[in-house]
Amino acid sequence: MRQFLNLLRQNRNYRYTWMGQVVSEIGDHFNNIAVFSLAMALTHSGLVVTGIMLSRAVPAVAMGPLAGVLLDRFDRKQIMIASDLVRAVVALGFILAVVRQESWLLYLFSALLMIASPFFTAGRSAILPTIASPEELHAANSLTQTTQWTTLTVGTFLGATVVAIGYKWAFAFNALSFVFSAWAIWKLRAPKGRGFLPERKDLTEAEVVRPWHEYREGLRYMRSVPLVLAIALLSVGWATGGGAAQILFTLFGEVVFNRGAAGIGIIWGCAGLGLLLGGGLATWLGKRLSFNGYKLAVFIDYIVHGSAYVLFSQMGRFELALVFIMLSRASIAVNSVMNYSYLLRTVSDQYRGRVFATMETLTWAMMMLSLMGAGIASTHFGPRTIGAVAGLLSSTTAIFWGWANWTGRLPQPEFAGIEAKGLEVHGDPVG
Repeated sequence: MRQFLNLLRQNRNYRYTWMGQVVSEIGDHFNNIAVFSLAMALTHSGLVVTGIMLSRAVPAVAMGPLAGVLLDRFDRKQIMIASDLVRAVVALGFILAVVRQESWLLYLFSALLMIASPFFTAGRSAILPTIASPEELHAANSLTQTTQWTTLTVGTFLGATVVAIGYKWAFAFNALSFVFSAWAIWKLRAPKGRGFLPERKDLTEAEVVRPWHEYREGLRYMRSVPLVLAIALLSVGWATGGGAAQILFTLFGEVVFNRGAAGIGIIWGCAGLGLLLGGGLATWLGKRLSFNGYKLAVFIDYIVHGSAYVLFSQMGRFELALVFIMLSRASIAVNSVMNYSYLLRTVSDQYRGRVFATMETLTWAMMMLSLMGAGIASTHFGPRTIGAVAGLLSSTTAIFWGWANWTGRLPQPEFAGIEAKGLEVHGDPVG
């Protein structure tokens, strides 16, 4: 905790980024609870929730490559501000769905919101090594992700309360939160050197006209670094079951346990609490595990994650289900913090936008397939059966990672773009 407080007190740029993150992500969860609850109130169909999730996934997949290329071409700070302002306008549009009581508007505005989202989320990951020193990077990554999960916990609990007061209030706060985030990013001061412009070679005429060539270059870079490729595939493996989970939280809250919007908020909130606990554990472990220890921890955590999710889906008592969803999310949080710490240390600045945007794109693409599968299955099977399958699918990710590790396909990479002497490396030599 002390290192987090020191980081916020001493690093002005990170402090403003963190402030914007807190407010905007709480607003995001207000939006999530309101949209899913309103969809169920208007249609009483889990299939509509699937449709809304797909309307978010498709734009994220479509815009990810473009976001990555632009973030590696232009000023990342300006792109992030533009993303926030566009999302603020779109967030207000959800109020029209409340007034008109038409579910198709939820699809429309969900899609528009996600068109702008990858430009901000991938951008925030890309600038983190720019605004944090090598000594601060692990703490900055841990705090960023821990904050994300804290806001999930707070935002979903508060979101359920605000929705009970009125959907319009939730959507209005979401819009204001994007405005606040844009202001916080605007307050960032450019570090010495190129500032928030990515390090890159000069563009050729062909690359300016055909950005797809740049994106392919980013894919080749990912393929050339085994650990980066493996972490990206981990995200895809998680999404095979994780996509279905996005629907199941709503169905378990509304249908299985019959607790309405409050039930959805409690499940999401406990999931966020589990992520928060796991993030704290990962912050401690990240400074103590060797590279080999890290790889073993990833394998174990994915087994625990999937198994706990299966148990969550089968519990008859609401309270026990909450315990297992906390355990499931705590396990995935440990992996997430440690994986991103290695990515931030390893990926060269000129490729960061494309790498993080590609990871989001791949994850959303698999989530889209998982969502579609869960939506179709919901017409034939109950939520408990779908939940068990989702948990098993997520656990199979451990098999891929374990095979790659034990056959020597995951060597420790060299750190790029930052000074290795500024990093804490334990046990295994760099290289």
